[in-house]
Amino acid sequence: MILVKTEKTIIPFLQKWRKNQLSIGFVPTMGALHNGHLSLISSSISDCDICVSSLFVNPTQFNNKSDFEKYPVTLEKDIALLEAAGCHILFLPSVTEIYPPNYVSPHYPLGELEMILEGKYRPGHFQGVCQVVDRLLHITHPQCLYLGQKDYQQCMVIKKMIELRNYFTDVKINPTIRDANGLALSSRNMRLSDEEKILALHLSKTLFYIKENIEPGNVELLKQQMAQQLEDKGFKVDYVEIASAATLETVTHWNGNDKLVALVAAYINEVRLIDNMLLF
Repeated sequence: MILVKTEKTIIPFLQKWRKNQLSIGFVPTMGALHNGHLSLISSSISDCDICVSSLFVNPTQFNNKSDFEKYPVTLEKDIALLEAAGCHILFLPSVTEIYPPNYVSPHYPLGELEMILEGKYRPGHFQGVCQVVDRLLHITHPQCLYLGQKDYQQCMVIKKMIELRNYFTDVKINPTIRDANGLALSSRNMRLSDEEKILALHLSKTLFYIKENIEPGNVELLKQQMAQQLEDKGFKVDYVEIASAATLETVTHWNGNDKLVALVAAYINEVRLIDNMLLF
């Protein structure tokens, strides 16, 4: 695996591969890698000739400074995992490489998509996500971009940014990877104690319950009951929501046919976790 730290260094590799008609798959990460990330690497290797990954903890998408400072960093382990997984090139930029002194961020007109759910509780978050992914795509110009479904709203935001910026990149979304107990894999799980990891299982249990029990008609009571159950178990709940899988427009009444997604975000002490599940 080739490790590069600057745009100037990575560009010749990418140009050579494109000249040789080799397809490029790209997996952006913030490190603290787990099997969810590695599934994206595997998909990229399977689909494309060259797998490029990046490791960059993006400061502009953290609306909470403490969350940024406490984000887990496991660089040596991450590099070893990527190399073992068969990644061809790792882009490991500094903050000034991604956001040079002359950088002026565009505003991304995301509309209602950045105001609801995660956008409501993390104002400015999705503008920061768009900034970093825009920069990374501008540098790498991959044929395929690999993302995980666990960040469902983020996937939709990135798709919209790609349309706005006219990138010729296909977005490939992999299913959420869970541990044997059903907990969605997340870098933030590293901040949980063993007892908190057991408690965190109630997030996925909530989603499974919704999937098994949702019926046509009013779904507000089901959402309220699930949120209250989490609160009763000690979570600080931001939302338990049911929404259109296509638009993320929240649903109060379900016709029994439209494709839905259930989403949850809640704190265990200082650690904020999210999860979602398609309901079809």
